[in-house]
Amino acid sequence: MNIVDLRHGARRRTLLALIVLGVANHIVLTGTRVAVTLDALAGGATAATAGLLIALYAFLPMLLAVPAGRVIDRIGVRRPMLAGSIGVACGAALPALWPGLPALYVAATLIGASFMTFQVATQYATGELSGPDARAEGYSLLALGYSLSSFAGPLVTGFVIDHWGFRSAYALLVVFPLVPIVALAAGRLGLPRATHRPESAAPRGGVLSLLTHAKLRRVFALNVLFALAWDLHTIFVPVYGASTGLTASQVGMVLASFALATFAVRLAMPLIARRFTEFEVLTAALFVAAVAYCGFPFTTGATTMMALSFVLGLGLGSGQPMVMSLLYTHSPPGRMGEAAGVRMSVVQSMAVAVPLVFGALGATVGLTPVFWAVGASLAAGGYLARRPAR
Repeated sequence: MNIVDLRHGARRRTLLALIVLGVANHIVLTGTRVAVTLDALAGGATAATAGLLIALYAFLPMLLAVPAGRVIDRIGVRRPMLAGSIGVACGAALPALWPGLPALYVAATLIGASFMTFQVATQYATGELSGPDARAEGYSLLALGYSLSSFAGPLVTGFVIDHWGFRSAYALLVVFPLVPIVALAAGRLGLPRATHRPESAAPRGGVLSLLTHAKLRRVFALNVLFALAWDLHTIFVPVYGASTGLTASQVGMVLASFALATFAVRLAMPLIARRFTEFEVLTAALFVAAVAYCGFPFTTGATTMMALSFVLGLGLGSGQPMVMSLLYTHSPPGRMGEAAGVRMSVVQSMAVAVPLVFGALGATVGLTPVFWAVGASLAAGGYLARRPAR
């Protein structure tokens, strides 16, 4: 085996270790979203309050993702990942120690901001460790890991809530980020270092230059649609499920069916990426998601909700790896962290807006117009993705 093979093998092992650490933190994010929402509703909160809590997960990331990306470009990934892991653990511990709505507000805000810091650094590191010939595959592996945590987090959290209560669920979730905290504090992972550039060579133009970049602008626009569809499903299932009498375990099963679908499609992504272009995959993903959203108003119980959530997961689960691959490919040199921050800021802007708008529209015009409007938007995005880039 030559030195190139050895280096490739070392990068591969580091990437797999990085994915494990990301899964541990993402379990807390997905688990607490369910726990916080159901905890608030069980305490008498309205659907609008539940929407506000979910929006708080995205509020600080919406504001801070771009500055975080710039810092990561400058100092590397290890320290931001460690700080993010510590914040995730502290956020999960708060409602376990001090039950009540105020602690839920703080926990949602802290976990959202901390995971954003960890995630932007992880996306940067994944692109560096994968290399240009396997970047789509690297991001597919990362997304595959998050599919596992999206499945495990809600399912385990709902089960623990039903049998031992909310405080026990939060206490269990605190354990998971201890794994990345220990691994990152030891400093033995071969994580990529920052690329130090002379100040005179620093790219100019700020965020505006990224938003006006023709190819990146198209990627960001499609990413908005994926974020809209994903976040609406996240808030829709707990609120609608609770209103129809589903138990916490059933709500967890519906979310888990979505996650299982994202896992299945991402398991096949390396093969798909070799046979189809990124935009071909994005086109199919948006059309499949549009069909699923148009069918949601006809769901009558947990079984039909699980089936449609699975179909939706097949569509949305295939989109993120392709978006990240295109983002890394078209980002200006030395600005991947900032570009990932812009993407994260856009995603989190949707995560703030969707729960608030969904709560208001759901209470006034009902769910059916909301779902059909989202379905039409996704179909329009599929048409945009299939058109040749100018």
